[in-house]
Amino acid sequence: MFTSASWEGEYQGEKAIWLRYGPYEAVMLPEIGGNLVAFRDQELLCRFLHEPAPEEMEAFKARPMIHGIPVLFPPNRYEDGRFAWNGRTLQLPVNEEATGNHLHGFLYNIPWTVDEYGQTGLESFVSVSITIDENHPVYVVFPFHFSIILRYSLSSDGLMQHVRVRNHGSTVMPCLLAFHTSVNAPFAAGGSARDYKLKLTIGQRWELDGRMLPTTRYQPLVQEEERMRDGEVYPFFAEMDNHYTAMPQNGRNRMELHDTARGITLIYDVGTSYKQWMIWNNGAQEGFFCPEPQTNLVNGPNLDVRAEEVGVFSLQPGEIWEESSRFYVLKSSAG
Repeated sequence: MFTSASWEGEYQGEKAIWLRYGPYEAVMLPEIGGNLVAFRDQELLCRFLHEPAPEEMEAFKARPMIHGIPVLFPPNRYEDGRFAWNGRTLQLPVNEEATGNHLHGFLYNIPWTVDEYGQTGLESFVSVSITIDENHPVYVVFPFHFSIILRYSLSSDGLMQHVRVRNHGSTVMPCLLAFHTSVNAPFAAGGSARDYKLKLTIGQRWELDGRMLPTTRYQPLVQEEERMRDGEVYPFFAEMDNHYTAMPQNGRNRMELHDTARGITLIYDVGTSYKQWMIWNNGAQEGFFCPEPQTNLVNGPNLDVRAEEVGVFSLQPGEIWEESSRFYVLKSSAG
């Protein structure tokens, strides 16, 4: 039986919940947005997520966007910070000066509550939550009473993420969620990003305007994007700050990142509730990139497009939405 453990400690001076199961290790920072900043395989000497280095911690705390798995609610950009919903207009803060938009929601940098952590013979786990009601500062800009529970667990099957959103209020609320997942390439020190090949279950590419907002039209995929969809491609072939519809393959919606030199493939299976993919690769600089599963398209509630097409959906009073995602590793012969 694998060794299973969980404990409260520190990660570079911040409160952290550590998980360990067999060769796997993970770190959650509950007070910085419930961000799971590390997922490692100690036997393979792999760090799969882009972790903040000691000298990056202040910048990370100021803007924890490109490390670990930040929670975006609502995800990505909203025109002028305005948010049309159910006959009313909400005003989110305009926090991206370059575009004049609201960006990335309000849950990725505030404290979450640790509900429990522990271990069994089959897994180690941590569960954190946040509740928004009339007494929470977020309620001023997003006046809905709801909760989100986020649970991570390690087992022999890798890292599982389970998220649950519940509407506790008396009005219909939007359920708009994404994860700004930041994945290393290469996984290990001394590796080369040139050995990495990416596959992603994308469909159509959305055209964006000068403010990085969808026009509701599609653009043709370039050859490398077709290879990313149908085969494998070097993940830094060009700058990507792109949005796509999700198109599951063989019943699954996922990223595959193959280290051809070591014969290791990281699978990120996000579930079919995520109807959109965003991918950002830091200006095509090798080291890490972000395959971001989103339930909805950027600025979705403001677009004159059928809600199902852009992944915009609601929760009635008392309703629950939930989804599970998983990271796991496949091993094969090198090359």
